[in-house]
Amino acid sequence: MSFFRCPLCALPLTEAGGGLVCPGGHRFDRAREGYVHLLPVGQKHSKAPGDDKGMVAARRAFLDRGYYAPLRDALCALAAELTGPAPAVLDAGCGEGYYTAAVHAALLAAGKAPETAGIDISKFSLQKAARRCRDVEYAVASAYRLPAADERADLLTDVFSPLAIDEFRRVLRPGGCFVYVVPAAMHLWELKQVLYDQPYPNEERLDPYPGFALERVVPVAFDFHLPDQGDIQALFGMTPYAWKTPRAGKDRLAALTGLTCRADFRILAFRREG
Repeated sequence: MSFFRCPLCALPLTEAGGGLVCPGGHRFDRAREGYVHLLPVGQKHSKAPGDDKGMVAARRAFLDRGYYAPLRDALCALAAELTGPAPAVLDAGCGEGYYTAAVHAALLAAGKAPETAGIDISKFSLQKAARRCRDVEYAVASAYRLPAADERADLLTDVFSPLAIDEFRRVLRPGGCFVYVVPAAMHLWELKQVLYDQPYPNEERLDPYPGFALERVVPVAFDFHLPDQGDIQALFGMTPYAWKTPRAGKDRLAALTGLTCRADFRILAFRREG
């Protein structure tokens, strides 16, 4: 039985001949990388929604060099603490699978038996994610229409991805946890100082979400050094700044021979009431 349900009729999906099928007769073939496509054409807002190849490649290059390892480790520790012996885990907006695979491995290392799945709207992200960890089930899908049954998950993670709080509440069982990673005030401040004439701190908010109780806030902050233009451009290319930075800012960044930067995150853990 798959973690996912049919995006067309909401019936369960099962493995069948290199893909997934539902009792209603809908079939979803598995791509050669291992993921399935569960985003109906009517839910696509462009031909290739989500992150493009360039942004996915930049994020993978940056993350695989370990620059955000302290965040990864904090997220993994929290996931192990918040879950039981056999948790169903869904990463909503998994990107190229760096955090998804790490959480799955950490739960295994903690002696648990996780069932882990990840979704992202970008097929380019899923191509990388599915190759990273074959033990995680991946699908192209929208966070706003998660292809998962009601109360299917014990833990849902969202690392810098869209906040679809109604869907998160629907797929989490009562007592399950939603873990949300957001940038804190001074995240990438030194990068922003290079890119913009008048940078400003990120707004920090702690909004209440209906049906959820705040369990804890875990701050994660650390400095990291990028030694060359390759890593500097990888960081820049995986951020939204790559889309909206003026030419002068890009030129200043291209002139750097190194950059020491501050990473500043908050991990927010909520528990579903009910």
